Amino acid sequence: MTAQTTLTTPAAQQDDATLRAVPWRRMAWITWRQHRAALAGTAAFLSALAVYLWLAGLQLHHAYAAVTTCHPSTSVVCANTTNDFLSAHDHAANIIPGLLQAVPALIGAFVGAPLLARELETGTFRYAWTQGFGRRRWTLAKLVPLAFVVTAAAGALGVLFSWYNQPFIADGQNGPFTAIVFDLRGIGFAAWTLTAFAIGALAGILIRRVVPAIVATLAAYTALALVAANLLRRHYLTPLRTIKLNVPASAWITSRWWTKDGKFAFAGSRPPFNLIQQFCPSVTSTPGNKKPSFGTFAQCISQHGYTQWTRYQPASRFWTFQWIEGGWLLALSAMLIAATVWLVGRRAA
Repeated sequence: MTAQTTLTTPAAQQDDATLRAVPWRRMAWITWRQHRAALAGTAAFLSALAVYLWLAGLQLHHAYAAVTTCHPSTSVVCANTTNDFLSAHDHAANIIPGLLQAVPALIGAFVGAPLLARELETGTFRYAWTQGFGRRRWTLAKLVPLAFVVTAAAGALGVLFSWYNQPFIADGQNGPFTAIVFDLRGIGFAAWTLTAFAIGALAGILIRRVVPAIVATLAAYTALALVAANLLRRHYLTPLRTIKLNVPASAWITSRWWTKDGKFAFAGSRPPFNLIQQFCPSVTSTPGNKKPSFGTFAQCISQHGYTQWTRYQPASRFWTFQWIEGGWLLALSAMLIAATVWLVGRRAA
């Protein structure tokens, strides 16, 4: 009995040790220890952007207050005040959103891509898989906490940018659906950041080298963002159609075309030059050779049997579009993370 006990007890203890998994709390702590430098760098980067947006936003709101409090709004003084505001802050309406567009891509490339690729490239993953983590638990412990942190931070920055951008929306410089700001407001910024992070993680497990994974993440994210902005977004909901000329300035006009006698005549806002010369010669010869406004041209051409059609998305659909885009981005991120976990489980040590 003694011999059997001495042979069986160590084996049983070894099996218990093998089956005893490392607690999730310990795994989260290890993940923090391994990636605290990347998280600290991301926090410093986003904090610097937040401070800049806050300071610039205070100046911007103060300047726009002079526009909103000027009465009567049709006076020359108010017109000059508005022009001064536009000339002083016109660059900020495009430059700052353009810079923020790169933030999700950078997070995906420099936080998501090295997350698994670095351990696969250096071979340290073999040690981690023998410490009671398990491949899938090891992967989830790395992906989920970091994904939550970067998504929450991006969401907070998106709220701050929405506040910063309010004067440009109110003034009409940026509409609710303007491509350069749409995915920076609402839930869009957080959703795109999560997707970039998931793309980077998948690129890391597929390529297994840090630098190529970073390049692949930047390329894949850029391609997805361009496809969404130029092809997918306009089809989230069926656009409205109207023959009215006074479409709200805040609406997203997706297309314009003209018909005559119920048949398609031409696309766009302006007809060929020969039709302009034929029907609207007086419109083209404006004082100072200024280009005629769209409304002036439309009224002229409509008197000759042409009807203008406009297909547009009203500004009231902004949040619907935000939830649609955020929903499919969340689903895509979940699939990318699931694919990453599955590939880790399939990979040979």
